[in-house]
Amino acid sequence: MFIDSHCHIDFPDLYAKIPEVLDNMRAHEVSHALAVSVDVKDWERIRALIETHPNIYGSVGVHPEYADAHEPSLDELLAMLAHPKVIATGETGLDYYWTKNEGNVLDWQRARFRTHIQAAKQARKPLIIHTRDSAQDTMRILREESADEIGGVMHCFTESREVAQQVLDLGFYISFSGIVSFKNATVIHDTAKYVPLDRILIETDSPYLAPVPYRGKQNQPAYVRHVAQAVASLRGTSIEEIGQASSENFARCFLLNTTY
Repeated sequence: MFIDSHCHIDFPDLYAKIPEVLDNMRAHEVSHALAVSVDVKDWERIRALIETHPNIYGSVGVHPEYADAHEPSLDELLAMLAHPKVIATGETGLDYYWTKNEGNVLDWQRARFRTHIQAAKQARKPLIIHTRDSAQDTMRILREESADEIGGVMHCFTESREVAQQVLDLGFYISFSGIVSFKNATVIHDTAKYVPLDRILIETDSPYLAPVPYRGKQNQPAYVRHVAQAVASLRGTSIEEIGQASSENFARCFLLNTTY
């Protein structure tokens, strides 16, 4: 059994074929998926998914790349986070890839990030963290805002084992995407072998980053078992062990009173 801890099945190209997506999950022993928000204007699609399908959870947040998105207040976030099937806050974080950090140009990203951390702590809904070309600032803000009080996951992890250790020291989990199956992703391979088994999550980030053997094609939650296989191969263990451990970790990470 496998759980996709991070996907975007509310995006139009997957939302239009939800019955097929869910059938493929069942066929590949993927029991649950977390539909992750990137913009609160899409909240209605997330809510429809989580209220219609028992095995789909949701999150609430605004992606750091979305400069023109509506900036939700703390109260707005808390109102949406109150939904019983919303289990996480985010995705949130920092992304300096397109706009390199020069002076105060990205202060709005950092302010948004801090608001999400405050919401997560008040709502008791753990964080889903996105970081790209911004690990130092991401970790600094997490520490300054005492994000360890609620925890969460650093998703689609592409950093070194040194950054991984900082994440682990804060009590966060680390999630690997299809990138871990790419032959040239040597830094991620090293990190996947380094992270303790009880702190690993697996994800697709679908519809992006499809793992081998689907690389270059549209991704979907069913393919998370190939992420598990890549991690298992790197660690010299079985896909079953990675599936079971990552499912148990999912329940702990997101404070779910259940077992998988």
